[in-house]
Amino acid sequence: MTGTEMTTPWERISAHWSTRAWLRTAHLVTGVPIALLGTAALSALVAASVVLVWTVVVPVIALLLFFWVVRLLTLVQRSRFAAFLDVEILPVPRRPLSMNPFRRLLQEARTRSTWRRIGYHLLAPLISGVGAASVVGAWAGGLVTAGLAVRHWATEETWPSLAYVLVSGALLVAGPWVARGFAVLDIIAAEALLGPSLSDQLAQRVETLQESRTGVVDAADAERRRIERDLHDGTQQRLVSLAMNLGMARATLTDLPEPAREVIVQAHEEAKQALKELRDLVRGLHPAVLNDQGLDAALSGLAARAPFPVRLNVDLPERVSPTVEAVAFFVVSEALTNITKHAGASGAEVTVDRLGDRLHLAVSDDGHGGADPERGTGLRGLAGRVGSVDGILYVDSPLGGPTTIRVELPCA
Repeated sequence: MTGTEMTTPWERISAHWSTRAWLRTAHLVTGVPIALLGTAALSALVAASVVLVWTVVVPVIALLLFFWVVRLLTLVQRSRFAAFLDVEILPVPRRPLSMNPFRRLLQEARTRSTWRRIGYHLLAPLISGVGAASVVGAWAGGLVTAGLAVRHWATEETWPSLAYVLVSGALLVAGPWVARGFAVLDIIAAEALLGPSLSDQLAQRVETLQESRTGVVDAADAERRRIERDLHDGTQQRLVSLAMNLGMARATLTDLPEPAREVIVQAHEEAKQALKELRDLVRGLHPAVLNDQGLDAALSGLAARAPFPVRLNVDLPERVSPTVEAVAFFVVSEALTNITKHAGASGAEVTVDRLGDRLHLAVSDDGHGGADPERGTGLRGLAGRVGSVDGILYVDSPLGGPTTIRVELPCA
């Protein structure tokens, strides 16, 4: 039979009393003792913590056991749904709990999903109890009335027998429907209270995206370091060799015709200029000194190459992550470049320090000010690079100056 053909009446009837109907009944019946035992255990632990509150230690232990029983009951209920209804109730993402009992208790009490699970375990006895009583009542009532129908039929009491047959048939038909209705109600309650809420799903999604973005940023930084090594060890060395050879030819081949000498001189100058630009490019990508000696040494190189005096103050007790170091170096490099091109400043100051788990960086100059991130691509690029690691960029640049760029980078 294909999927488009009509099912026969017998298939419809047999499907009504199929294995799924009995599994729903078993789900509701097994839910009663689980719910009652769980409620009794939770009530006993709460009562112990209230009665013995004066002991301080006992209430803490009782409440920790209370939350442990809540998690255990949640696992049992999820297993019940998976075994009988083939429904997977997704677990709620959990953060690591503290080993300190008081802090652990506070973490459990402040977690919304914990109270939603408690709500389900308090509601479960009602759903399972009423559902099991209704389903068992329908099945048992159908069987009892069927027996009465047979009894009256045996004594040739036709009308009572027919009445009992109708009642028995109605109850046996209603049994699977009742089981299905209460099973659906139980699934709705479990998914809403035992599974992750919309906020939990969004939080998990945000965490996943943050991890993905961190991986992308780290990969991009590693690629920049690879490009820097390749340029430094390969292309740059070839250009150095080319410039040296052209310089030797320029110095020794003095008897060449003047047009040929001009070509050699021009090629030598172009090679030196290309080498200078390549070195600037390599330093802008990811300078080797940043990997070898850290942020202080790399920023000292930037300050030394600036065309104006730069006062540098770096106070870092220990190195931060390579990604954060690269972002900090980029910020200072780009800020000094912008000062050189646009600020008309006679000097600048760079300050880097760490407070807690935040790296604070400030670049200030005595130029004419007026820097606006909305009008310049340089500051927008800085904001994007800082934002890639969840950093914050502040720009204070009134007309007439001075200009100060402050950056906070997470380094935990």
